[in-house]
Amino acid sequence: MNANTVLADIKKRKFSSAYLLHGDESYYIDLVTEALEEQVLDDAQKGFDQTILYGKETSIVNVVNAAKRYPMMSDHQLIIIKEAQDLKWKTEEDLLLKYLENLTPTTILVFAYKYSKFDKRKKIYKAFEKAGVVVESTKLYENKIGEWVTEQFRVAQRQIHPQAAAMMAEYLGTDLSKIANEINKLILNVPKEQEIQPLHIEQNIGISKDFNVFELQSALAKRNTVKAMQIVNYFIANPKSNPLPVVIGNLGNYFTKILKYHYLPDKSPQVASKHLGVHSFFLKEYEIAARNFNRKKTFEVIHHLSIYDLKTKGLDVGPFTDNGEVIRELVFKILN
Repeated sequence: MNANTVLADIKKRKFSSAYLLHGDESYYIDLVTEALEEQVLDDAQKGFDQTILYGKETSIVNVVNAAKRYPMMSDHQLIIIKEAQDLKWKTEEDLLLKYLENLTPTTILVFAYKYSKFDKRKKIYKAFEKAGVVVESTKLYENKIGEWVTEQFRVAQRQIHPQAAAMMAEYLGTDLSKIANEINKLILNVPKEQEIQPLHIEQNIGISKDFNVFELQSALAKRNTVKAMQIVNYFIANPKSNPLPVVIGNLGNYFTKILKYHYLPDKSPQVASKHLGVHSFFLKEYEIAARNFNRKKTFEVIHHLSIYDLKTKGLDVGPFTDNGEVIRELVFKILN
């Protein structure tokens, strides 16, 4: 099931007798687990009817024995097995399979199976699907993070500017827990009636609104040499905030999209946005970039970026070993 659907049911106190939460992204596993801890029992009941176990420290035999008990002070007992991937599934899962075929209706049994996907070919997986709720928490691709950020603000009934969402996606990586913490920080610190802007990202997260890879892309698209070199100098002065391999990787993606834009037979906003995987807000910039970098020049830039990507990895460095010289020379070649 979709994690958001499961969370909505939990909020309505519509519980299942068994949950299998698995996948290589821990964010939704933690989110559903925490929601159950908050909603099933109150603080007074938890001392009697909530049990937290850890895969390395327990066994499926102990889990099943605990699950067969009845609650003492409430309508349900909640049993959560954290780090469930460490249980001895191969040798003990048959016992759990039998339990799933004859569940104790007052027990809510939760398996938090992290960092990998549960084997869907197994009988036990199909038993979980039949008897309870299965949530698969998968890692998002980098190009989907911006959409996810925007969706989280929408769910919170807040708005975020496309450029601010893109900044968060580009600089915070793919760790959803980390991104969610920054989202919560922004929700708390920016007045509810205001749209989240790049300035708020700078003030609350520390990403410069004027000197970041998006501003560099924009300066290059417009062939604004002065602005581009100002940003390059900022990157050189702040290498930890703007690692050269990351900058070159982002520029590579950017110019690849410019090349795709050149070859789009239909450049209408709806079609172009879908094919490039960008918000329609950015399409005007791609149109400008395509005018300033024809197909031949775009191919040339992509070639330069691939060469300088090797330089950052210590391959074919040539006469330049300083990252500042590398990025300066690269931007000079892009603009000339």
